[in-house]
Amino acid sequence: METLRERKKQRTRDALLRVAVELFTSQGYEETTVDEIAEAVDVSQRTFFRYFSGKEEAALALVEMTVARFVEAVRERPPHEAPLEALRQAVVDGWYAINDVVESVVPVTTYLRLYRVIESTPVLLAAHLRRSVEVEETLSRVIAEREGLDVDADPRPRLAVAVFSGVMRVTERQWTTGDDFSLEGMRALTSLYLDGVGPALLGNWREA
Repeated sequence: METLRERKKQRTRDALLRVAVELFTSQGYEETTVDEIAEAVDVSQRTFFRYFSGKEEAALALVEMTVARFVEAVRERPPHEAPLEALRQAVVDGWYAINDVVESVVPVTTYLRLYRVIESTPVLLAAHLRRSVEVEETLSRVIAEREGLDVDADPRPRLAVAVFSGVMRVTERQWTTGDDFSLEGMRALTSLYLDGVGPALLGNWREA
């Protein structure tokens, strides 16, 4: 059972994260300081660093929360689903469940705006891509376990995850620069691009 002290610590972390995301999305990542975040929550800079190693960790914390939920969703997919189908369904269905992950901290609309901040801030984008590589390895091992394979002996789990991750990267980039910056827009674009993997890889792009 969660203690009063643990609940208080969680409330403080959520408050710091909420303010950080609101400031990053309203005035910019580089323009926001740790002191501003801490002052808005009425805590010391030292307290901020008890919960986050720095601004970068705070900026990517919500994304990492949703990614962790996605990895669990892949693990929970029905065992009869093929690897790419399990990945596809986990991410497409996961957009409906995103409220459960982020809305205890910030509104979903604020979370979506954070994606644009990440895409437009080189240091955050670099960190986001670096962490994506780590997630790919985790997913490869999840897929290998689902299929009863040795991930280090059989390249197929890593190949499947690499294809999936490439599609998701293109989707993120198109979504953050497009006109429909809604949750439903992201879900629709994700479905469209994932469904187009087969034709894109195997089809003849030139008209006869």
